[in-house]
Amino acid sequence: MNAKQMREILDVIAEMFPDAHCELNHSNPFELTIAVLLSAQCTDETVNKVTAGLFEKYKRPEDYLSVSLEELQQDIKRIGLYRNKATHIQKMCRLLLDKFDGRIPEEHDKLTELPGVGRKTANVVMSNAFGVPAIAVDTHVDRVSKRLGAAKPDDSVLEVEKKLMKLVPREEWTLTHHRLIFFGRYHCKAQNPSCGICPLLDRCKEGKRRMKPVRNRKDKERKLQR
Repeated sequence: MNAKQMREILDVIAEMFPDAHCELNHSNPFELTIAVLLSAQCTDETVNKVTAGLFEKYKRPEDYLSVSLEELQQDIKRIGLYRNKATHIQKMCRLLLDKFDGRIPEEHDKLTELPGVGRKTANVVMSNAFGVPAIAVDTHVDRVSKRLGAAKPDDSVLEVEKKLMKLVPREEWTLTHHRLIFFGRYHCKAQNPSCGICPLLDRCKEGKRRMKPVRNRKDKERKLQR
C-alpha cells in the first residue's frame, strides 16, 4: 500500500467517524494511565464503569498504596486479570513516588519503565495526555490495518505501528489511531463485520471472501427468477 491509497482509506473512515476520540474516561494523565492499564483484554465500557468509583476513592499514587492489595483487587474485580492489574497498579504507584515525584513521566522510554505499561499504553498516554503524535496498535487497529492491506497478516504489532507511521502524516497519527479503533469497534468487528455495507470492501480481501457466498446466492436467485 502507498500513501495515496492510505489517504483514500483515511478519508472514508473520517467521514464515517468524524468525532472519534479516546473513550476511556479520565481527567488527568495519572487516571488515563490507570484506565489504559485496566483496559487490556477488557472493554472500555467495563473499564469506565469500574473507574467511575475507583477514581473517586483513589486520587493519587499514595492512595493506591494506602490499602491492601486484596482491597484494591476487590475494587477492580469486574476487570479481567484483576489480580495482576492490581499488583501492577501498586508497583507503578510505588515507582512513581520513588523515581518520578508522584507524576506520570512525559517521556516514552520512562513511561515504559512503569510496571504494566507497555508500548501501546505509553503511546496512548503520550498522545492523549501530552499531545505527542503516536499510533497505539490495539486489537482493533491491528485487525483493520491487516484487513485493509496497510499491513501483512503475519506482521507483529510493532511492524503494524511502523507501517502506519510511514503511511500516515505525523500530525494525523493520534486522530488516525482513534478513527481506526472506532472503525474496528463499531463497523469492521472481529466477528460479524459489516461487509455488506462497507465502503472499503474493495480494499478488503477478507471482506470479499465473506461476501462471495452471498453474491453467489443472489446470482442464483436472479437466474431462478428469469
